[in-house]
Amino acid sequence: MKLPIFIADAFTARAFRGNPAAVCLLENELDEDMHQKIAREMNLSETAFIRKLHPTDNFIQSSCFGLRWFTPASEVPLCGHATLASAAVLFHKIKNMNSTLSFVTLSGELKARRAEDGIILDLPLYPAHPQNFHEVEDLIKTAIGNTLVQDVCYSSDTRKLLVRLSDTYNRSFLENLKVNTENLTQVENTGKVKGLILTLKGEPGGQTQAFDFYSRYFAPWVGVTEDPVTGSAHAVLSSYWSQQLGKKEMHAFQCSRRGGELGISLRPDGRVDIRGGAAVVLEGTLTA
Repeated sequence: MKLPIFIADAFTARAFRGNPAAVCLLENELDEDMHQKIAREMNLSETAFIRKLHPTDNFIQSSCFGLRWFTPASEVPLCGHATLASAAVLFHKIKNMNSTLSFVTLSGELKARRAEDGIILDLPLYPAHPQNFHEVEDLIKTAIGNTLVQDVCYSSDTRKLLVRLSDTYNRSFLENLKVNTENLTQVENTGKVKGLILTLKGEPGGQTQAFDFYSRYFAPWVGVTEDPVTGSAHAVLSSYWSQQLGKKEMHAFQCSRRGGELGISLRPDGRVDIRGGAAVVLEGTLTA
């Protein structure tokens, strides 16, 4: 078995920042268990598998493909950064001739289109509803101790818990916050929560670029301790911060060690456009 494989850093214009994803191009059907084995071997937060939907399709001319995402531990229903990485590989390395690509996924049809300053993903927008603090207090205290919390919301569609930290904190506080993820899967083992979003209101631009909000994302329930930059989390964050700030256009920064920027535009049809750059840093052949 020989498979073309790439690694692309998503939500960044520069290599070795943003969120790396492996991208596999499948000329033929792959044994089901091989998806997980390859993802485990790649050991990145996500490995994406692009497949042809019809025997006559090809990666240069076709505009619609199947797409699946695997962490080292399990398949996931939505991954924004690996979708961005997949589109970047098809556009920039395979030289796909289309301006918009469609991907058939577990989260429905997703689109990625070329833009002057990157690639725009058309993603579902997931509402987050107020969550009783006491029901998730153990989880939050385990993760961030006595850090002051301003708001707690829950997205039932994505099983993500959004925890907004107090406005008294700044970006450097969130960046340096020590988050304990080791015991989260024991504290929350009901299946209700599959991801923890920590977020903070942005600051006006002074010496640095202004961002509307900051975030970090943790998903030990699916084998990802901290994800560097997370498109699916921003499908929830976009809904929350749009309501809080009264804005449809926002600029966000995910404060992981690698860091990543996302341009956000809420659409009239109830979805969200998330814009980011991507840098392909590796291409080769997987042999097994």
